[in-house]
Amino acid sequence: MDAVDHAPLTAIWRYPVKSLQGEQLTDAHIDATGLRGDRCWGIRDEATGKILTGRREPQLLFAAARLLDDGQPEITLPNGEHIRGHGPAVDAALSEWLDRPVTLVGAEGAPGADAEFFADATDDSSPAIEWTMPPGRFVDAMALLVVTTASLRAGAALYPAGDWHVRRFRPNVLVELDGGEWAEDAWCGRPLTAGTVTLLPREPCVRCTMVTRPQPGLDRDLDIYRTISRHHGGTLGVWTQVHTPGTVRVGEPLRLG
Repeated sequence: MDAVDHAPLTAIWRYPVKSLQGEQLTDAHIDATGLRGDRCWGIRDEATGKILTGRREPQLLFAAARLLDDGQPEITLPNGEHIRGHGPAVDAALSEWLDRPVTLVGAEGAPGADAEFFADATDDSSPAIEWTMPPGRFVDAMALLVVTTASLRAGAALYPAGDWHVRRFRPNVLVELDGGEWAEDAWCGRPLTAGTVTLLPREPCVRCTMVTRPQPGLDRDLDIYRTISRHHGGTLGVWTQVHTPGTVRVGEPLRLG
């Protein structure tokens, strides 16, 4: 029996707005393109036309977003102000906060948007490299990101002075798994079933400066990335496609095919 059999899905996260803090859910519907409502909005820099991320604009991680019942986002700014929906008033509030002209835009039905990351994840003065996200969502590469608690323990064992809180790694699905190995790497290419959903992990998630960024309750820490880079090829978690859409719930056991 594989170690993952009957390991519980211990947390689900949705991030309605790219690079903002998200919301923790007890259950979720997963469509063919990802968790419903996840990364369906982004903040576009009107000077460059690119979608801002926490790589290029670290302030984003100090705001939070949730989805309202009508599918519109509600953003909570660092000062506690709540802004709802989208349109000129929301754009004005975001522009004032970020001190640049920006627009909150939806990803649904849109072609892949451009964003940037730094060539050196530990040096914000290194060259910016542009990449294009998949169409329809502001995800970096694939529909979902899956992380295990075993991988978080593996990192913490190598760098115990660091805070390896799962929020640094922004998964959609966290799996509670015994041990301290990079367990999910071995899942790539094998179906992973939870609830009525079947997922297909495809490849390890290549990490970037996002894991080093400060956010509420977490300090900036470049050695988080350096540890992953030195000991695990710069990856943690697995990029995952959706094989069979359906619903998942916290506490449900996972089965590895």
